[in-house]
Amino acid sequence: MSLTFDAVYENGVLKPAQALPLQEHEKVRVTIEPGLTWTERTAGMLKWTGDPEVLRRIAEDDEFGILESP
Repeated sequence: MSLTFDAVYENGVLKPAQALPLQEHEKVRVTIEPGLTWTERTAGMLKWTGDPEVLRRIAEDDEFGILESP
């Protein structure tokens, strides 16, 4: 069974936003992913004055990715 849920990190403990269907003391494996996309996390780093939608498309397009650089 796989679960995806929102949580908050407070005082060294991850606190789920809702109750989880787990048994007390059940062992689980946790994978942490940021709640924001790469584009959202890096927004504002460029002094972009154009259309935000154009910038988002460029940032998320594989054609402009770092692996495409010469």
